[in-house]
Amino acid sequence: MGQAQFGMIGLGTMGRNFLLNVAEHGFSGIGYNKHQDKLDLLLEECKGLPLTGVDNVPDFIAGLEKPRRIMMLVPAGDAVDSVINDLLPHLDPGDVVIDGGNSHFSDTERREAFLNSKGIEFLGVGVSGGEEGARHGASIMIGGKPEVYEHVRPMLEAASAKVNGEPCAAHVGHGSAGHFVKMVHNGIEYGLMQLIAESFDLLQRGFQITDDKAADLFERWDKGSLNSFLIEITSTVLRKKDDDGSPLVEKILDTAGQKGTGKWTSQVAMDLGVPIPTIDSAVTMRQISARKAERVEAAENLGIVQDMQIDETLAPDTIGFIESALHLAFVTTYAQGFSLLQTASAEKNYELDLVEIAKIWRGGCIIRAAMLEDLRKAFEAKPNLPNILLADTFRELIRQEHGLLKATIKFAIAADVPCMAFSASHNYLKAYASKRLPANLIQAQRDFFGAHTYQRIDKEGTFHTPDWDVTN
Repeated sequence: MGQAQFGMIGLGTMGRNFLLNVAEHGFSGIGYNKHQDKLDLLLEECKGLPLTGVDNVPDFIAGLEKPRRIMMLVPAGDAVDSVINDLLPHLDPGDVVIDGGNSHFSDTERREAFLNSKGIEFLGVGVSGGEEGARHGASIMIGGKPEVYEHVRPMLEAASAKVNGEPCAAHVGHGSAGHFVKMVHNGIEYGLMQLIAESFDLLQRGFQITDDKAADLFERWDKGSLNSFLIEITSTVLRKKDDDGSPLVEKILDTAGQKGTGKWTSQVAMDLGVPIPTIDSAVTMRQISARKAERVEAAENLGIVQDMQIDETLAPDTIGFIESALHLAFVTTYAQGFSLLQTASAEKNYELDLVEIAKIWRGGCIIRAAMLEDLRKAFEAKPNLPNILLADTFRELIRQEHGLLKATIKFAIAADVPCMAFSASHNYLKAYASKRLPANLIQAQRDFFGAHTYQRIDKEGTFHTPDWDVTN
């Protein structure tokens, strides 16, 4: 094989599968990994494809045509900097290095500036879809210079998922936009997963519904307005049996892990002043779940959470309430994520294309859902829409389902089932749609103890009351 068109550093599950995907679409490739077992697996699976693998940087660089197109799929953090340092002495001006891992956007900004100073181009790229997406089509979010993206556009578009023939790969914005968008994608993912978990908890503990029956419900919901990857796999997961024939999910410890992207989303939203309470609640619930020993002790000592069952005959439509509540809560979670993207775009000069983001999230990624087409249309109709809750598309839906969301929370309280993400979604919606909030009292308090001043509704200007004590 002659010099390859595309190089991959890191031949773990994601890197190997992505490289195989690219090669299956007709692009020659070369993979680099220090460990022979990783190379052997690539060579075993690439039979008939224009691929090869090497175990050292000089051979890897020599095996690539210029300008070199090199993608890294290695763990985020120090490993990325280590690979860059290994590559740098062998690169030429104009070569393109791509970081396809879950790097923090601030690291991407630092690396782009550093490599550009050496004449090397750099793209921070978010890839979503897991092992299956890497092999058969992922959602790919590209940041950096649009003209640099053109060098790798054919490979990345070919390796992406397709919806109605359209590739789920796009240049979403400048600088670190690719990794920022992927971070927010993961934050939305946290919110949706927590909402699904709370729905299952209410079905199970509120109505004593079996896992198989719950799987039937999620399968039915997936055929309607809730159609999405996460609803689909929930049904599949709930049907899986352990060796003894019992539901496998019931044998899994109730402590959810996290790699940090959800927390990053909450932190950035706080810095930018963007409310994302459903996502924040999802992060918090994962943190609470990790405190298993404390939870067991609190359950035994406090005794405030009881196993209760709602009489379904008294509320025959409640399960329908849950479906509608979950649908509206999904909408509010996407709304929070896109609101954060809009603010970040202005603050960081990303020039994010929200239409493109909604479009490429329709396929390949973990949060893909039918409703993303409605989001895409909403931003296409009004590019400067501040929040999708204001879109004409969702107005009637919100009016119809907000009462059902409230009803579901009432039932969760009656069943003694925690529903932090549902409650956060409801309160976000109600607060956002409130003409008046009690922040006037907060401003008065701040002026009382810190002379922070306030504004009035009856006259222009900034005011301070020097003496709030009416007893003087």
